[in-house]
Amino acid sequence: QVQLVESGGGLVQPGGSLRLSCAASGFTFNTFWMSWVRQAPGKGLEWVATINRGETTTYADSVKDRFTISRVNAKKTVYLQMNSLKPEDTALYYCNAKYFASPSRDYWGQGTQVSVSS
Repeated sequence: QVQLVESGGGLVQPGGSLRLSCAASGFTFNTFWMSWVRQAPGKGLEWVATINRGETTTYADSVKDRFTISRVNAKKTVYLQMNSLKPEDTALYYCNAKYFASPSRDYWGQGTQVSVSS
């Protein structure tokens, strides 16, 4: 059974930091590209960051130089270190796993809430 379980969300003041974790099970973690995607209240999904199988990372412009995505394959876990948080970072953060070879696969977690407010 495939599972992606996010944790680490919470309420933080502007300028603060949080580290999100996503624990994976039920699939071959090290063969998947892992991403974080967020959804702010009343808005659509916004891609945040991706780390591929070779650990190359890419970021949305809105979070570049503030957020860092990483993975530990031995723990089947992907992380999102978020620094210098802003109120506009408030969103439900989802973990996503993608496998591009045929048959492709796409898995999602349930999300963890991040709220940035004074």
